[in-house]
Amino acid sequence: MDIFKLFFEHDLRLDKLQERHTSRNPETGPSIEDFMKPDPTYSKFYLTGTRLEEEKFGLNILEHNNELLLCLENIFHDKKFITAYGATASLGEALEQIDVGEAILISEEDDIEFNPPDLHVDRNSNVGHFKEELSEALKEGLLVLYKEKAHHGFDLHLFSMENIYEELFYPLKELVCDSFRFFSINNKRVSSERQFYFETWTLENPPHGAEEVFAETVL
Repeated sequence: MDIFKLFFEHDLRLDKLQERHTSRNPETGPSIEDFMKPDPTYSKFYLTGTRLEEEKFGLNILEHNNELLLCLENIFHDKKFITAYGATASLGEALEQIDVGEAILISEEDDIEFNPPDLHVDRNSNVGHFKEELSEALKEGLLVLYKEKAHHGFDLHLFSMENIYEELFYPLKELVCDSFRFFSINNKRVSSERQFYFETWTLENPPHGAEEVFAETVL
């Protein structure tokens, strides 16, 4: 059986990704105009899965991996997937091109100025995603998709200035069947690795913030 988990977090302040506030005068501090402007926000989504009987972890090792990939292709059917190796209309091809820790830019155009290699994940420190560059990509209207390391494969980490939860939710819900269970999880409620992997010990009684999605579930 496949356990698919969609973690979500909304209304995250974009300026938290930036190391500096370039629009502010360092001598005078924030201006009145700065305080009056609404803080730009972004959303992030983490897509992961468990092949339950074998206790193998990673989105791409699921029995329904091909159907899941096709679903994501359809969600972004009008977009281009841009890696350091060029642009493609196929998410599967883009994922094959990159290594874990590298990024795919999702754009309506295949000719953009932003450079995908600037967005790689730093695995040698606790910096994680290069946040300043991620902020700049989001402000350009791009979606950023990371190939993240899982225990037995890889997961996907998606960042967007827009809250695209609904666009993800309904197509992914169509995959629900006896061998594919879908859980939607508020990432702010997950505070430990034990809660993250709840399916291995309390599948029928998930922790607070994790809701199972059924064929009849609506938002």
